[in-house]
Amino acid sequence: MPSLAVVILNYSRADLLADCLRSIYAAATRSALDVWVVDNASPDDSAAMVRRDFPQARLLVSERNGGYAYGNNLALRVILGDKETRRQGDKETLYHDVPGSAEHLALSPSPSLPLSVPDYIMLLNNDTVVPPGALDGLVDYAEAHADVGVVGPKLVLADGTLDKACRRSFPTPAVAFYRLSGLSALFPRSPRFGRYNLSYLDPDATADVDAVVGACMLLRTGVVREVGVLDETFFMYGEDLDWAYRIKQYGWRVVYYPTVTVLHYKRAASTRRAIPSIRAFYDAMRIFHRKHYAATTAAPLNALIELGITCKEAIALGRNLIRPAAARRVG
Repeated sequence: MPSLAVVILNYSRADLLADCLRSIYAAATRSALDVWVVDNASPDDSAAMVRRDFPQARLLVSERNGGYAYGNNLALRVILGDKETRRQGDKETLYHDVPGSAEHLALSPSPSLPLSVPDYIMLLNNDTVVPPGALDGLVDYAEAHADVGVVGPKLVLADGTLDKACRRSFPTPAVAFYRLSGLSALFPRSPRFGRYNLSYLDPDATADVDAVVGACMLLRTGVVREVGVLDETFFMYGEDLDWAYRIKQYGWRVVYYPTVTVLHYKRAASTRRAIPSIRAFYDAMRIFHRKHYAATTAAPLNALIELGITCKEAIALGRNLIRPAAARRVG
């Protein structure tokens, strides 16, 4: 029987987190399941809610909000056995090296730490609802395809439409240009111009893709060990794309598997802080391009891409400033 660790990062959305956890525990799984909740220093009662209503979950409470990659990595390193744990009364305290500090995390409540590393790790957003059978469906697909390192489901939004981010191509200079120029929106069915969100593919057909989204992605634990954890240079957005890029460099397949469908209340958390989220969104674009493409791209094209990102960011910020707070969004 394969084992699965599900990592859910939360920041100040106890309501969404409760729905997500409730959906996971609503049906038994064939896989041995371990659920980890990382609370990124939420000012609300998220941590208390988990302790009270979901005592079977492992709760890591961070002392600061270090971003998406940072928060997920806290759990990933513990799961992989890279953290030192010390027992103090009824709590397990996790210690790790942070330059210039003696940062620690409280693991509470404290079910016994796993004796063995799980076969699979899933990153799951707190704004998702997982139907019965979804977790086993993704594990079953990975079990049947030994060369698949990452598999992601079809994500649907609250209105029933496809979350376009659930299957993507890497934003090469050409793909980025089609996206930033609006050609991808004008010609979504074109295999050339529609590559950013693979909008020319049948959303109900299994496909090898460059990346799936971190809102729900299943990875072999061995792949995480081989490639490493998320890049914390990314605060929010882009880290899952970067992870998939590195994973594919190691020769693993990344697969979009729409037989499994998961509900995604997209932007439910980020819209509460729309302006900082927009800045993080476009910063992620810059970081990814500079990390993976800038060195092999002509300087004039690099400048054009940077300018395009900056212009799109300015437009997004401007639109949000004139929208009512409830209508603001990222992207």
